[in-house]
Amino acid sequence: MTVGARAQQWASPLVCRAMGKPRVVVAGSVPEAGVGLLRERYTVEVAQQRPRDALLQRLPGIAAIVTPTAVHVDEQLLDSAGASLKVVANFGVGYDNIDLEAVRRRGLRATNTPDVLTGATAELAVTLMLAAARRVAEADAIVRGGQWRGFAPDQFLGHGLIGATVGIVGFGRIGRRVERLLRGFDVRVLYADGSGSGYDGPAEHVAMTELLAQSDFVTLHVPLTSETTHLIDAVALAQMKPGAILVNTGRGPLVDTAALIDALRSGRLAAAGLDVYEGEPDVPVALRELPSTVLLPHIGSATHAARAAMAKLAAANVIAVIEGLEPPSPLV
Repeated sequence: MTVGARAQQWASPLVCRAMGKPRVVVAGSVPEAGVGLLRERYTVEVAQQRPRDALLQRLPGIAAIVTPTAVHVDEQLLDSAGASLKVVANFGVGYDNIDLEAVRRRGLRATNTPDVLTGATAELAVTLMLAAARRVAEADAIVRGGQWRGFAPDQFLGHGLIGATVGIVGFGRIGRRVERLLRGFDVRVLYADGSGSGYDGPAEHVAMTELLAQSDFVTLHVPLTSETTHLIDAVALAQMKPGAILVNTGRGPLVDTAALIDALRSGRLAAAGLDVYEGEPDVPVALRELPSTVLLPHIGSATHAARAAMAKLAAANVIAVIEGLEPPSPLV
């Protein structure tokens, strides 16, 4: 049974037992598509993520918390919730914000929302490739600023995606969807940091160093761990093909920001398309001032359909755990 099918099963009102209503805290703005499912069964409180102290004060006695990935689920948060807490339901596929060992020690469940945002995030990665390569942000700024003086043959010359070599770092759900979306561009696709198990498409599995050296575009789709933090550092950037373009829709700390700024300033890289950042929402001025960047505010999954599906899956995870059933997409 797919994750989506299991989510529909646990979202059915028939699953809910007649009992006193547990409390569920939703930390921040989660679409009503999921919050409404929770309200049908439980007492739901929507709390802002910041200030953190105000959020923590809402947690004692709760059975579940739905947490966007900006909320750090650590010992302090789990202790604030207390013994009544059963499940931490992440509203997002990434889970580097959750201390999974702390969750395990307490015998709790943690869940995320995979699959349902795969297409939207892959779509945005390809969007960033095109926007960065064709200098869309720079050109848009000229027109909006009233500075365009008409067509010129040498104006805003960029790079083409058609026929290029694209390196996909991380070949899980999103990385593979990116590969499928790129087939119409007649590109050569290389991938690293993934086994390719069950994959029979045209992409080639290569070593990371070979991927960096040969790729005109490098796009990042690995989870953030201690091993992948600053995966793209000064050494990796120096190994990249001169004039290449870096895209990151994964997690900000995958890239050493200072090293990236240096590579863009020097011209070693032609451009970068970023949807995530170290220390977000703070983005360094030096990065914002570079004309060769396309900078988006963490909108990889920001389609109406994807966010609604994420909310429903997060709710289905909560309902399943509270009802004593296996959640559709467990982490722990």
